[in-house]
Amino acid sequence: MFRGCYTALITPFKEDKGIDDAGLEKLIAFQIDQGVSGVLAVGTTGESPTLNWEEHNRVTEKVCSMVNGSCTAIAGTGSNSTEETLRATEHAAHAGAAAALLVDPYYNGPSSLEIRKEYVAPVAAAFPDIQMIPYVIPGRTGTALLPEDLALLHAEFKNVSTVKEATGDLANMARTREVCGDDFVIMSGDDDKTVAMMSDPKIGAAGVISVMSNLVPGPIQRMTEALLEGDVDTAEALAAALKPLFSMVGVVSEETTAYGSTAVKARNPLPVKTLMNILGMPAGVTRRPLGKMNRAGLDVVLANARQIMASDPELFAPIESFFKVDVAKRLEDPATLEGLAYS
Repeated sequence: MFRGCYTALITPFKEDKGIDDAGLEKLIAFQIDQGVSGVLAVGTTGESPTLNWEEHNRVTEKVCSMVNGSCTAIAGTGSNSTEETLRATEHAAHAGAAAALLVDPYYNGPSSLEIRKEYVAPVAAAFPDIQMIPYVIPGRTGTALLPEDLALLHAEFKNVSTVKEATGDLANMARTREVCGDDFVIMSGDDDKTVAMMSDPKIGAAGVISVMSNLVPGPIQRMTEALLEGDVDTAEALAAALKPLFSMVGVVSEETTAYGSTAVKARNPLPVKTLMNILGMPAGVTRRPLGKMNRAGLDVVLANARQIMASDPELFAPIESFFKVDVAKRLEDPATLEGLAYS
């Protein structure tokens, strides 16, 4: 049963866009050191759409081998091709992953009925010994596995007993609990909605598959543990302290052009990678078509990080000790921002 905080691990890249294997090992070790419940390899936060399958499998193998029972390894194996998903899930099962995360098929937009029959069901049937975690995020995929089809899958397959819920729709989550039953596990897919999802008895989420735990795994793990123990006050205090980070999964700013102002939305993982680089963690660059923040967006990231440092510097203390950096100094040093935004 999945409970607590599971980090949707970013994939660090070098300047030449190749995977930074040494950086990857450090990031995994940091998560283990901070006591998270699990690590998710090559989810969409890990820029899975831009990894070839050899790279994809290599990251999965590294996470599984380093975790090695200290916490739970989950492999992102979903795609918009069921055949590719079957091959990736077979590799993940052999590598030692306890579960496969199956994002709803993006762009080709199957109905919920088709997602159930032509995507999740074939993978669940082929690999009954590992858990399948459907990942419902219609804002990214343009489609969604509905609670009723999820309930049918849960009734048919013992290894479909968890969902990563990122619809942002609390009523949809309550419907999932209603039709899937008390033994079904709902995991938050949005850091900023975790407290609401876990404290609402109509939803009863068990934890979060988190983006911002790349930066602060210990505090988010403690937040989920407090909620599981019924200590809502402690959890809400932690969530309030972490709010500047939770607000940065997507950063919206304005860009002035010769033809007028435009909105720029920097989406996950760009803001978290940008902040990790500022703080001195081995995040590296993104892969195209992701690129850089604009200057206004970078200023938002920097201001939020400075707010955390001013109000609760202990949140960044594990980064300082593990990666041997001076966060306060880096947040004030213009050199740390070089190359992180378009000029």
